[in-house]
Amino acid sequence: MKHRNLSYARTKTMRFVSRDILVVLFFSLFVLANNSTSFGQQTSTGSSSTSNSFHDAITTIHVDAIPSHVIKSFDPDVALGTSIDILPQGFVDKVYTPAILKESLSAGWGPITYRQNTELQGAAWHWNPRGTWSDAAHQSGYFTGSAELGEPIRHSAGYPLPHRGNTIGDGHSRSKYSRMTDGDPRSYWKSNPYLTSKFTGEDDSVHPQWVILDLGAAEKVDTLKIDWGNPFARNYVVQYWNGEKKPLSNPAAGAWIALRIVNDGRGGLETLRFTAPPAPARYIRIWMMQSSNTAGRDDLRDPRSSVGYAIRELYAGSSGPGGEFVDLLKHAPDGGQTVVHASSVDPWHSAADLDPQAGDQTGMDLFYTSGITNHLPAMIPIAMLYSTPEDAAAQIAYVEKRGYPISYVEMGEEPDGQKMLPEDYGALYLQFATALHKVDPKLKLGGPIFEGVNEDIQVWPDSRGRVSWLGRFVDYLKEHGRLADLSFVSFEHYPFPPCDITWSDLYREPELTEGILKIWRADGVPANVPLVNTESNISWGLTQPMTDIFAALWLGDSVGSFLTLGGDIYYHSPIQPEPIRSGCRGWSTYGNFVADENLNIHAYTSQYHASRMINLEWVKHGAGSHQLFSASSDLKDGAGHVLITAYPVQLPDGQWSVMVINKDQSNPHGVRLVFDAGTGTKRSFSGPVTIVSFGSEQYVWRSEGVDSHPDPNLLPVTTTVQGGENSSFTLPKSSLNVLRGRIESTAR
Repeated sequence: MKHRNLSYARTKTMRFVSRDILVVLFFSLFVLANNSTSFGQQTSTGSSSTSNSFHDAITTIHVDAIPSHVIKSFDPDVALGTSIDILPQGFVDKVYTPAILKESLSAGWGPITYRQNTELQGAAWHWNPRGTWSDAAHQSGYFTGSAELGEPIRHSAGYPLPHRGNTIGDGHSRSKYSRMTDGDPRSYWKSNPYLTSKFTGEDDSVHPQWVILDLGAAEKVDTLKIDWGNPFARNYVVQYWNGEKKPLSNPAAGAWIALRIVNDGRGGLETLRFTAPPAPARYIRIWMMQSSNTAGRDDLRDPRSSVGYAIRELYAGSSGPGGEFVDLLKHAPDGGQTVVHASSVDPWHSAADLDPQAGDQTGMDLFYTSGITNHLPAMIPIAMLYSTPEDAAAQIAYVEKRGYPISYVEMGEEPDGQKMLPEDYGALYLQFATALHKVDPKLKLGGPIFEGVNEDIQVWPDSRGRVSWLGRFVDYLKEHGRLADLSFVSFEHYPFPPCDITWSDLYREPELTEGILKIWRADGVPANVPLVNTESNISWGLTQPMTDIFAALWLGDSVGSFLTLGGDIYYHSPIQPEPIRSGCRGWSTYGNFVADENLNIHAYTSQYHASRMINLEWVKHGAGSHQLFSASSDLKDGAGHVLITAYPVQLPDGQWSVMVINKDQSNPHGVRLVFDAGTGTKRSFSGPVTIVSFGSEQYVWRSEGVDSHPDPNLLPVTTTVQGGENSSFTLPKSSLNVLRGRIESTAR
């Protein structure tokens, strides 16, 4: 999800770190006064530390170090990356400067994924400003970017689609509203021509297109008027939703009930009376299954003009005994109109549709030559939901002509957020995959780039009763003999609502990660197809916990649990600084830096320090393959939360590096690491052990409006101690830690 505009009015109380420090200091004084044993400390000269949680207890972390039990081998230069998203106008020239790029890369992440935002805005992406229009004389139609090399591309832009159907969506286009309730009969919605039999090779009924009217409240409706454009629907059904919850976000919470079946639609202004009007209903759906295939007015010579469906305006209400009609819809050329949703949109547009304020998508040449890719192969997107196969093929041809390395290609952007049915996404996917593989058969293509969800994505049941979006998409590829075109499955990870985050959510991260990864596999994703998190943060909306110490612990646990529990590639978001601003609970930022409107960096956030702990201490970029193992700890609080999680890695040079998170807000804990090597052999750290710790003793966020900042804001603490069979190590309260050293065998 791309930094949604949300209301931040609703808040809950959170135990902020600053208050906790006072509580812990008071408690510590109480313990010192009543117990002669104080909390131990690691020192740079000690041989070991026998620190405690309470009563000097030492928790054992068991590491399964049996070579045959390795969870996975991974290369951080492939598996641990970051992202760059659309930028506000004027920011590209600020972000892509040597100073900002150096700071951005200093967080340590390896590869990068380019996020494609224009599709969230219902816009066509001109990845290359140079290209050709299908109707060159009118500078309109379907645009294909030029694959010919010319002046390097520094900027690219989106063109809001004039035939759009959704009143609201996930992006930030200033002009986003539906053409079906805008009050202008000259404008119209049109469905995507690439979902018709001419392009799919399947009957139109296999890919029915639909429109949903949201009346805002349950109303008695006995008349629906449809002002059709060309092409229009010959065969369609008008239905109402019998559930109390929203049909798009709760597709299994009700059913669509037929009001009127039309098998001989004639187009024009059709008035439909319902002989048996239903009880008051809020949602009405038009389900279209056969097109008239009559040409529209945009370009009569283009075959794409005459396929699909077009609606100029909708009216719904009641008719009196005298035939007078009372319309319940609000017709307005903005978001104040009656809300409408549509299944797809025709990517037809014109040069005049450019919105220069909608944001700046980094140009392909600037992206690859600036250094932001870390000189590694990059994951790049192609526009698919609102583009053409020819344009996507031209983009890849251009990139490869330049010699820029591509790791993966993401197909489209968040079709679930745009409420596209999985079979429709699948039909587009196969057409675009065919075009792309003609350019380069070796391309690794994937998607669907799901929004951040914690549960399976459901859609209205099909004729076989299947409701899983991903399951049906995978089945569509299988049924067409094209599952091999799916080289990876990508999704985003934004686990928590921005205004509801509490410390206890930290304990849930591994569980949520494991749950969603299991769901994707259960939906039919083959075991050999990588699962890729291509965008992630604590929440989809700005919230103060993003800059609290909470974020550092969450990020370490998120990365570690993702790789341990079945994920393959993890991209954190975003790489660049952005201005600090007000969010839920206080002022914050999504990224690694506390920056002003000019992107001047004033401080580092907890996520920045955690990123460096992960990338520079836990793993070694540029070193090659790492071996990941499992670990367990049984330390729990009174509510049953696991307080310590650990993620052991054997580095290419043979050393062991264990990332350990202490989620206890109030107490440090002493731990002992035991490496089980099999056949009754236990191992422990031997010789010098490097310990790097970052936690609430180094960092506290102060939310003070535009002057918000961390204080203290200290670097992670590094110490070296001597390992041994009985050595133990202190984990400070609320801390992310990396313990690194070599192990020796000890018979037990």
